[in-house]
Amino acid sequence: MDQLVTIVISLGYALALVLAAPLVAGIIKVSKARLQNRRGPGVWQVYYDLFKLLQKDSMVSPTTSWVFNLAPYIYFAGAFGAAALLTSGDLFALLYLLAASRFFLAMASLDAGSTFGGMGGSREMYISVLVEPVLLVTMLTVAARAGSTQLAAMSAAAAITPFSLPYIFAAVAFLIILVAETGRIPVDNPDTHLELTMIHEAMVLEYSGRRLGLIFFAAASKQLVFILLFAILFLPWQPEGLSPLQTFLWLVAKVLLTAVALAVIESSTNKMRLFKVPGFMGLAGMLALLALVAQ
Repeated sequence: MDQLVTIVISLGYALALVLAAPLVAGIIKVSKARLQNRRGPGVWQVYYDLFKLLQKDSMVSPTTSWVFNLAPYIYFAGAFGAAALLTSGDLFALLYLLAASRFFLAMASLDAGSTFGGMGGSREMYISVLVEPVLLVTMLTVAARAGSTQLAAMSAAAAITPFSLPYIFAAVAFLIILVAETGRIPVDNPDTHLELTMIHEAMVLEYSGRRLGLIFFAAASKQLVFILLFAILFLPWQPEGLSPLQTFLWLVAKVLLTAVALAVIESSTNKMRLFKVPGFMGLAGMLALLALVAQ
């Protein structure tokens, strides 16, 4: 019975996170616009775009297979499952879900036979080979201190020594990973449609309507999952004696701070060339290794 209650609570948290994800994406867009002296879209614009896409029918090429048709649903299910695991899940299960959803989306980009889709899929897998080992080492820094890969235990361990040197190294490394995993400048540009520079956008060029809406919904949810991981594991400090409501509001403040930080990074840097990404991720890898050794 207790296990059933835990599952229901996890699903409820996941549903709330997924519904809030477009709002966080909208806050990042508004912050970028203000930093660039533009009016930009409203904070609710992402909801309007998703609502419009989810109401439209999808145009599907006759050359595609079941992989193309199911990939958006698998991608969304992976993001939803990762959100559900944030409360009481295992680190490796969360990473496997995200990796599997990425794999199916990359396969779908090849399935349509589009030149740009294949280019985007190959670039996505190239970046994933660089990002995923660094992500694993960074997370193991916290897991080693906790003696467990359960995210709840890792969060409790992080709160004990939030400003130690290993955690600072790991926090900087995870921030670099956060930029790469969410497809943001300087690794990728989520707002571009230039064929020679786009990565994630190239993978979804053949999608339209509901399937495209699901992909954008899943991408926003995945982004919020990584922001929450950063806020919970690498910004764990909070004043003592807070009520549950105050604790929740404190977490919301850290999420908003991270979202604005992403907007600042995007507005103050340029899109780097693809062959410079290994050096950028190598920096994150060195910081993650230093954090693990310094435990």
